[in-house]
Amino acid sequence: MTDLAEPLPGVTPARVPHPARGYVLYLAAAVCFILALKGLSSPRSARRGNLIGAGGGALALLVALLSNDLDHLVPIAIAIVIGAAIAVPTARRVQMTQMPQLVALFNGVGGGAAALVALLELADHEGADATGTLAAIAFTVLVGSVSFAGSVITFLKLQEIMTTRPVIIPTARPLMIGGLAAAVAGAVLVFLLGQLWIGLVLLALGLALGVMLVLPVGGADVPIVISLLNAFTGLTVAAGGFVLQNTLLLVAGTLVGASGTILTRLMAAAMGRSVSGVMFGALTGGSTAGSTAISNRPVRSTSPDDVAILLEYASKVIFVPGYGLAVAQAQHTLRELAEVLEKKGCEVLYAIHPVAGRMPGHMNVLLAEADVPYEALKEMGEVNPEFRTADVVLVVGANDVVNPAARTDPGAPIYGMPILEVSDAQQVVFLKRSMRPGFAGIENALLYEPTTSLLFGDAKDSLTKVLAALTSL
Repeated sequence: MTDLAEPLPGVTPARVPHPARGYVLYLAAAVCFILALKGLSSPRSARRGNLIGAGGGALALLVALLSNDLDHLVPIAIAIVIGAAIAVPTARRVQMTQMPQLVALFNGVGGGAAALVALLELADHEGADATGTLAAIAFTVLVGSVSFAGSVITFLKLQEIMTTRPVIIPTARPLMIGGLAAAVAGAVLVFLLGQLWIGLVLLALGLALGVMLVLPVGGADVPIVISLLNAFTGLTVAAGGFVLQNTLLLVAGTLVGASGTILTRLMAAAMGRSVSGVMFGALTGGSTAGSTAISNRPVRSTSPDDVAILLEYASKVIFVPGYGLAVAQAQHTLRELAEVLEKKGCEVLYAIHPVAGRMPGHMNVLLAEADVPYEALKEMGEVNPEFRTADVVLVVGANDVVNPAARTDPGAPIYGMPILEVSDAQQVVFLKRSMRPGFAGIENALLYEPTTSLLFGDAKDSLTKVLAALTSL
């Protein structure tokens, strides 16, 4: 087994090697990261997994500080204090609906930091014969800058600072092809010549590529891009570990890159997308744009009292939570409504689409906050057959994940995406603020079906009124 103090094969040491005594603690931190990923695979153990991962990160940081030259301890401590002073209050103010934006920023900061560290190492290795290190530096600068710029654009889209719809530059295809060619050439030159100015040019090319990659992505594909950029950042951190001769960075980055890649593929399959199609949409001229026109067709609206009567006589009810539930913070009210129905002998299930909300697991975490039993949460493949025997389906703030255009309209941006088959139920009740389209920007034909009723208003307010009416029956 290779000791941490030994340099990686073919790579010139870039830092003071870690002493052998830090090996066991680094190994313990790596095990913590693996256990954290295992814990995050289930809502039941996610909190414990987060704590284990945080503990592993703290242990790794402590060992890294104590195992190296402490000449720069003061500026490091100042940077940590400033970062914590900004991050802690900001993170505490972030709502659950803003978690995707926070994740996007975390991704960007990680990739950008790795790229800057690689540039500093390039300055140290300028003109040196360190081919292995220079190759890792070129990769880290390019992919890290792409991850940073792409994550910033993703944040701006999710925060609605810029349009969530695709932005197609007229000359996108030649710009993208030229940018990719220039970036590859720049990476090769960094590897061959090891000049800092070439690294800075590569950084600028990477930033431009990151912007061009994400701009053509519309609302329907943003969750996939978040996961993809997360994988990019993981690979960048792993390459940074190679540059810095830090085995733990290699392990952590590889874990993040691998898990992010797997998650991206799963999400792309759930959305009926290909990863290459999402990643290189600008090259094909495609987009996830949809028509935002609102039809003038009449819909059947309902009242809280009428919904309560429907639920009173139902023997099986399925809730479909979506982003509107998260915005209204109505998960606790929904749980109370489920408890009342269950006391009346009604079977209650929660249908969870893989990309409901704006990031993977969004609905699972939201409902876990309200102490919804894990057994009541049914994934798409498991719950779809249940809709045929459901008396009422209550769609709370979801839209795209139940839109039949995914099956019937080849021109729709969500065409091919597996959906929750809510139209198979006897009655469907939509809780919506307005007739505004969902995140994909297209109209939902299900709203106009004769078995569908719409209850307009804030989700929490509407559910509270339905709960009060049902309790009084």
